[in-house]
Amino acid sequence: MDFRVGMGYDSHRLTPNDDVNQSAFLLAGIPIPFNKHCIAHSDGDVLIHALCDALLGAASLKDIGTQFPDNDPSYLNCASSILLSKVNQLLQDNFWLINNIDITIVIEKPKIAPFIDTMVINLATILNINADKISIKAKTNEKLDAVGHEEAVVCYAIASIIKN
Repeated sequence: MDFRVGMGYDSHRLTPNDDVNQSAFLLAGIPIPFNKHCIAHSDGDVLIHALCDALLGAASLKDIGTQFPDNDPSYLNCASSILLSKVNQLLQDNFWLINNIDITIVIEKPKIAPFIDTMVINLATILNINADKISIKAKTNEKLDAVGHEEAVVCYAIASIIKN
């Protein structure tokens, strides 16, 4: 049996919402009420970006920047859920099945716990897998560095896949 594991990481700077740019703060494709949003080429969904890298890495399909370069205008403001769907199709095209996913998001505010179940269900729907294959945890950075000062958000993802 061919069994592989990949790790993904992503981070984005946070910026306050204003009257001109009221971008949503997204995690796993779910809008989270917050007075800040991520600075990014796409929609800035740090969780999905880290997950894409974990899945791509496990399948030796390079990384999200190679597959969906940020200098390609077609990905400007692109929904990260679309990128995840494309990654899932790449896995299927290469005969990989997702075994499990474990994600840790590191952010000082807002509190993520009330949204975790909805995020898991949304990811499971996008990936067409059972929700019990996905774990999401939220941590703070204890007021340390840019994350602790509410200037950034970080996400780590690990995914295991099995050859079909």
